[in-house]
Amino acid sequence: MAILLDEKTRVLIQGITGREGSTRARFMSEYGTNVVAGVTPGRGGTEVWRIPVYNTVEEACKERGPIDLSVTFVPGPLVKDAVVE
Repeated sequence: MAILLDEKTRVLIQGITGREGSTRARFMSEYGTNVVAGVTPGRGGTEVWRIPVYNTVEEACKERGPIDLSVTFVPGPLVKDAVVE
């Protein structure tokens, strides 16, 4: 089974306000990736590179619609909780 991505793929970045997350958000946006939202608990209501930030994935999905792909840039000890969300 192949995973097919294109310019319409709706991407969410978990950990978007961290160093790696914000750097990758900028690179992805400059490359043309359709980044529709970011998530960092406690940082909802802000923006990173004109990408709206939400406190939870559920909140982002309610506001921005369906998400096709999530990328995660969070510290190791927090990965499990981020992915399960």
